[in-house]
Amino acid sequence: MIDVIIAGAGPTGLMLAGELRLHGVHVVVLEKEAEPAGYVRALGLHVRSIEVMDQRGLLERFLAHGRRHPVGGFFAGLAKPSPDRLDTAHGYVLGIPQTVTDRLLAEHAAEAGAEIRRGRELAGLSQDEDGVTVELADGTRLRSRYLVGCDGGRSTVRRLLGVGFPGEPTRVETLLGEMEMTEDPATIGAIVAEVRRTQLRFGAGPLGEGVYRVVVPSEGVAEDRTVPPTLEEFKRRLRACAGTDFGAHSPRWLSRFGDATRQAERYRSGRVLLAGDAAHVHPPVGGQGLNLGIQDAFNLGWKLAAEVAGWAPEGLLDSYHTERHPVAADVLDNTRAQMTLLSTEPGPQAVRRLLSELMDFENVNRHLIEKIVAIGVRYDVGEGHELLGRRMRDVRLKRGRLYGLMHAGRGLLLDRTGRLSVEGWADRVDHVLDIADVAGDADVAGDAGELDVPAVLLRPDGHVVWAGEDQRDLLERLPRWFGAATGRAHG
Repeated sequence: MIDVIIAGAGPTGLMLAGELRLHGVHVVVLEKEAEPAGYVRALGLHVRSIEVMDQRGLLERFLAHGRRHPVGGFFAGLAKPSPDRLDTAHGYVLGIPQTVTDRLLAEHAAEAGAEIRRGRELAGLSQDEDGVTVELADGTRLRSRYLVGCDGGRSTVRRLLGVGFPGEPTRVETLLGEMEMTEDPATIGAIVAEVRRTQLRFGAGPLGEGVYRVVVPSEGVAEDRTVPPTLEEFKRRLRACAGTDFGAHSPRWLSRFGDATRQAERYRSGRVLLAGDAAHVHPPVGGQGLNLGIQDAFNLGWKLAAEVAGWAPEGLLDSYHTERHPVAADVLDNTRAQMTLLSTEPGPQAVRRLLSELMDFENVNRHLIEKIVAIGVRYDVGEGHELLGRRMRDVRLKRGRLYGLMHAGRGLLLDRTGRLSVEGWADRVDHVLDIADVAGDADVAGDAGELDVPAVLLRPDGHVVWAGEDQRDLLERLPRWFGAATGRAHG
């Protein structure tokens, strides 16, 4: 029997496959499309996703194919500088096409041993107390212990489960595509800059060799939004917004997206789970969608692996929903707000001007930036130290960097006391002694300088679940996240 079947070979499904393989889980990824998509939807990785790649030793691959950009101007396109000294070693956004992100994650998953089967469409499923039976469109049946739907906003898995997907339908539609243009590039740039002074849902960015990525407001909402727009529709909307169609011709691909916001009522139903766009959809403002899905997978992977391995404590797998559902709900809220602020109507424009003034205050700007780049996420892991529930930034240790010691996806006790022990959990938690004195080194330790706590216990996703120096307190916390001790009993 397969341990986990993942439906969907997008960034969420591929990231999850790689995470599960770190723990030896037998993973099969089913993708209905025979070939990877040749068009680009998402354009980059935010800070938290960059940290995730660093924590798994993948960042150098991504840096080789991307460009670093300043963190700023993300919230509704309000051009504000990056807050001073963000709490991260990666204070930038990585511009990288989704096609490249998908390829790099697929390579990683395959290298780790995941099976990626393309041209395999999931058509049915049933589950019992022992596993899930999946039926493919060609009549083939597969059996697995768990199934994860990472199959997008129109998720077949979610539909077959009967999980509700409440929210708001599309009211504002935007056209997106890639096409060649004959107009002089300087003229295109000047016209785009002028139009964007009042209409931020408009743009034409050069991709090279006369090809442009074009975004333009639609005339209305299409009756059937699965049908792509025509080139003539694009040209008509370009003329309406810019007074010219720039000589657009030879489209590579054309699509439309809306401002619908919907979220699955639950992320788990028995042995079937949902992640990425299958669990939540929202407008693409702020570039959060791909990143949100990658971070879903990062939260779920180690928990599902623990369940498969048999050491997961009670409630661990359910914590995926309780932790990630509120995070996505917050993203839905901020994208609703941003879409309102992008409206050209007088009321929203007045609110936009007021928010722009407020963002000149450092704390307001920092708060909104941390929402978009997801370093402000804090899970409810219990009361105690202010670090609890937060992800740990990268810090320099005597043995190297913290993130450099997390590539295997295990828990980690960072111990500055030398008096603590994880005996009984050594197969799941690494014990790392001592932290170097690097106060003030912003490039490595972030704006808080040296870690001001004797010891911290990190989950495999880098979130702090214990901080202190008392071994008895540590022994109370370890079973909650890493199951029962093995070997010699602890009193």
